Amino acid sequence: MGMTMTEKILAAHCGQTSVKAGQLIMADVDMVLGNDITAPVAIGEFGKFGAGTIFDKKKVALVPDHFTPAKDIKAALQCQCLRNFAMEHDIENYFEVGRVGIEHALLPEQGLVNAGDLIIGADSHTCTYGALGAFSTGVGSTDMACGMATGKAWFKVPQSIKFNLTGTLGKYVCGKDVILHIIGMIGVDGALYGSMEYSGPGVASLSIDDRFTMANMAIEAGAKNGIFPVDEVTLAYLAAHCKRSPVIYEADSDAQYTRVIDIDLSSIRPTVAFPHLPSNTRTIDETGTVKVDQVVIGSCTNGHISDLRQAAEILKGRKVAPWVRTIILPATQEIWLQAMEEGLFRIFVDAGAAVSTPTCGPCLGGHMGILAAGERAVATTNRNFVGRMGHVKSEVYLASPAVAAASAITGYITDPAKVQEA
Repeated sequence: MGMTMTEKILAAHCGQTSVKAGQLIMADVDMVLGNDITAPVAIGEFGKFGAGTIFDKKKVALVPDHFTPAKDIKAALQCQCLRNFAMEHDIENYFEVGRVGIEHALLPEQGLVNAGDLIIGADSHTCTYGALGAFSTGVGSTDMACGMATGKAWFKVPQSIKFNLTGTLGKYVCGKDVILHIIGMIGVDGALYGSMEYSGPGVASLSIDDRFTMANMAIEAGAKNGIFPVDEVTLAYLAAHCKRSPVIYEADSDAQYTRVIDIDLSSIRPTVAFPHLPSNTRTIDETGTVKVDQVVIGSCTNGHISDLRQAAEILKGRKVAPWVRTIILPATQEIWLQAMEEGLFRIFVDAGAAVSTPTCGPCLGGHMGILAAGERAVATTNRNFVGRMGHVKSEVYLASPAVAAASAITGYITDPAKVQEA
């Protein structure tokens, strides 16, 4: 029986010739990731393993990105815990403020993840790296502690759903619209503990940032991971960022899938997820009149340079509505610098937006853009649960950078094409 991409990577990392869905395995990991919320718990558990030191100082990454720059004393103590642990164990991949970025954009940019790798992270959106043809998934803090101590983690091999992509995306449609379309189609548990494997001729038309976004939000469909085939787009990105040679796995022609779903990319419209689930989706033509108080463009999902360029295209020469707070968050320092040098910051500031240092802050209701009761935000983030961005009586609408920028200008959820035509 053939294997999927995910099954081949897991088999290679547990020393077996083959694995099958539902099988329990212990596998070697190539990277263990933690942030300023999850790693302190893992560090506390690490001492109980009696390992003395981490398994490999090059294969652990600590990224204080959620509440940094530290918003209060508690956040400062969380970051101090990471800092002290990193120094004690000589961890090479510790990123302090000024060098930090949002973890799931930072690790690929720094060449720390590669095709064929097995990555675990104490953050649910660790599945982002599947865009590079890796198996990557979120784990709990205790599993992170075990991974740091032993270099291993246990898994139940997931079943796989195959998404066969055809066609190409239309104007002002991007990977965010595709994944929201998919989640709206299958539901927030539609791929529960499964692997979302993308294939088909449409994959070639997706940028690497589109793929990062789609893999990132696999967890919002309940999936264990999302994964893309390694093609010229992948290899070009890896050649520019990663010094290690990629290990390329391809699904067998007779691999077993629980479902095969065909998606014509050319049929997808800009899509918005209404409160309070990522699956509560409507196309931009179905949104009606929704007034917004805040727009956030950034996060691990949509803080890439292509996302900022897309927003700048809409905002250039225009002003955001006077009642809308518009916050732009480049995902890493490198992206921040590139956006500045390209003149994007001038466009944002002239439009009346604020530009932040890289942080996850507003995405999880931490800082840099908390919502009050009754307020609504359009955000390029990945979750819109009750109270996700602040008060439990606030609302979050998930959208692409183009829709978010257009909505900032009009003050209402808006089709970017209509703003450009005006």
